[in-house]
Amino acid sequence: MSLTSLRGRIVALGGVIVLLLVAGVWIALTHASAQSTADGSSNGSGSHSSAKTPVGPLRLVSASPASGATGVNGAGDITITFSAPVATTSPLPTITPSVTGSWQGAGTDTLQFVPATGFDPSTQVTVQVPGGTQGVRSEQGSLLGSTKQLSFQTGTYQTARLDQLLAQLGYLPLTWTPVQGASVPAATDAAGQVAAAYSPPPGLWTWQSGYPSELQNFWDGGSASGLIVQGAVMAFEANEGLTMDGVAGPEVWTALLKAVAAGQNNPNGYTYAIASEADPETLTIWHNGQVVLQSLANTGIEAAPTTLGTAPVYLRYRYQIMRGTNPDGTTYADPVQYVSYFRSGEAVHYFPRGSYGWPQSLGCVELDLSDAAQAWPYLTYGSLVTVAPGALTPAGSPTAG
Repeated sequence: MSLTSLRGRIVALGGVIVLLLVAGVWIALTHASAQSTADGSSNGSGSHSSAKTPVGPLRLVSASPASGATGVNGAGDITITFSAPVATTSPLPTITPSVTGSWQGAGTDTLQFVPATGFDPSTQVTVQVPGGTQGVRSEQGSLLGSTKQLSFQTGTYQTARLDQLLAQLGYLPLTWTPVQGASVPAATDAAGQVAAAYSPPPGLWTWQSGYPSELQNFWDGGSASGLIVQGAVMAFEANEGLTMDGVAGPEVWTALLKAVAAGQNNPNGYTYAIASEADPETLTIWHNGQVVLQSLANTGIEAAPTTLGTAPVYLRYRYQIMRGTNPDGTTYADPVQYVSYFRSGEAVHYFPRGSYGWPQSLGCVELDLSDAAQAWPYLTYGSLVTVAPGALTPAGSPTAG
């Protein structure tokens, strides 16, 4: 074969010609060129495969909760979806404020943070997804171009759940029962309890038997402004050593969830009292649905009447020197016993009188020594005391509410 024809064949093959003169004969050596594949690897005679290269940058496709969301259930998961599976060695997003939990889903296109207990209510949560050369990368090496920051606002714990837990611990004169099929967390399920605080399970309320119908006037289906709930919160605060203001703030919720987990029921039970200004005047006390005291009592004289209405016990003394001013302007300093204040300057207590059952006090509800000693252990913090102008409604079994 002539050198010209040999050269033609080599050119047709896209080869490279190297000519050597050996013993008077020209010899042509060729090396075939590599053919590029779509993924960047090579093939062909005399070639070897190269590593795969990324196809485009990694993108953040979606997040839940969405950035800017409000009223979010703080016990829910956080999910971030990418355009490709994330490498198992990739750095993870960071969350502020930090809570106990774990990231899951490495090796897939969705990372999911599962909190162990959840975020506090009314909390601004920020999720930062690192980008750039030190950021999140796909299994094929694609990089998230820049750091992404997402934020959302958690909601508030619901009063409906507050009532359910207070009833569960024996602080209410009502029983709560979940509807069939409702998901109710176990007492020791911390994450489940927080989730339920944000989104209470549905249920039905039933009055416990034995209380007078007057008590129903102070239950408005669970509103935080209801006197029954206010008194119950005060009773819980007193038992837990918290500031007793009747408001379910963060400290109350934290203590309440701990009490539920530990099964710490109300040690005092539920008490309600009515001081009736009918003739004769009386004080009746119900405890856990039973009448435990019905005695003669004295309320305020016309010049210093006892305030009509209902209020919770907020201050108690076993013994006190009660000081004040008489209607004629003179002052007094009288020793009294078994004192339970339910309004400023108005308390149920012992005061010595020749008789009981008619207006004689300067606004307080007075009892003889024996009855006061019997009443005092029941009139604990948060117990509601009603001062009524007339006769009582007979005790019975109030209807469900």
